[in-house]
Amino acid sequence: MKEMICINCPLGCKLFVEKEGNEIVVKGNRCKRGEEYAIIEIKNPVRILTTTVFVEGGKHAMLPVKSDGEIPKNLLKKVMKKIANIKVKTPVKYGQVICKNVANTGINIVATRDMEEK
Repeated sequence: MKEMICINCPLGCKLFVEKEGNEIVVKGNRCKRGEEYAIIEIKNPVRILTTTVFVEGGKHAMLPVKSDGEIPKNLLKKVMKKIANIKVKTPVKYGQVICKNVANTGINIVATRDMEEK
């Protein structure tokens, strides 16, 4: 049995998840969203990635970025290795794609703020 806290609504239900054969049984949820959350977390957990990349010629040394979609949790280290080597040149605009199809996930890494030149 796996325990987790649901993050889909303010209730924060404590969930208890068990596999019974091919079925996943969720207990402790007070709404359908909790059950759906737990099943996804067991079958294929995904995350939105937020991080920073290096900047050349900017007002700041780092630029905040995020994924424009959910990345499978088991690919996060691979994605971070790709992002660690990125260095962008200014100017950068909010929403600008910094890395297209990062690590062949189909997900882009985008800027979450403007960055002007020095």
